[in-house]
Amino acid sequence: MTALTVQDLDAGYRDFQALFGVSLDLAEGETVALIGANGAGKSTLLMTIAGALRPWRGRITLDGTDIAGLPDHQRARRGIAIVPEGRRLFPSLTAEENILVPSTGRGPGPWSLDTLYDLFPMVAARRSQRAGLLSGGEQQAVAIARALAANPRVLLMDEVSLGLAPAVVDSFYRLLPRIQQSGVCILLVEQDIDRALAASDRALCLLEGRVALAAPVAAVTRDEVVAAYFGEAARGAPHGAPPGSLPGGRPQAAS
Repeated sequence: MTALTVQDLDAGYRDFQALFGVSLDLAEGETVALIGANGAGKSTLLMTIAGALRPWRGRITLDGTDIAGLPDHQRARRGIAIVPEGRRLFPSLTAEENILVPSTGRGPGPWSLDTLYDLFPMVAARRSQRAGLLSGGEQQAVAIARALAANPRVLLMDEVSLGLAPAVVDSFYRLLPRIQQSGVCILLVEQDIDRALAASDRALCLLEGRVALAAPVAAVTRDEVVAAYFGEAARGAPHGAPPGSLPGGRPQAAS
């Protein structure tokens, strides 16, 4: 069952257009990896779906209802939640208070404080600690728990691994199947292409605001994804690029 559909979406900032005719869909319980270089439009797409940006053109439908004209708080109440890049917690509030922020608009579903603490034991142990004093991994866990506390239909995850130790990132990715099993569909922005593909059902690669590749993960090779990442003109570049410059080598923080 399709939960979210984006059709022919144009969006941008004042006179700058960042997205050109982007289309995608997310099925219930599915994870789609959103891949692309800096400036490709990944965060812009997430913010437009969430309602922080209004689309210039196109449709965004949630369970068949067009939500493109709704403000962000109404989209959140209908089932769209975002884990933003940089986490953006309230540092003076406790971990638990941050998680409870969306509770007033919360819909029915499986994610209660108890189930979230079961999912994130590190947060349970630090629930009374102010968020500003938590480690980066603990803050990211709180940010994910806060998004899930609204019992969303669609979870937008923007660079959850950025700046974190590999072991912490691994622990988050091991939780994705449990989140999917609740019926949540996930649009995942991740700079590590191998990790993104391993965790996802389908891949969508953006290049300069346009869809360069959209395919099931099982039907696409890493080389094809890398070629789409760099664009047709740079097809030969990945093989001669220095170590660390490939998307699997953790480049700069993605847009």
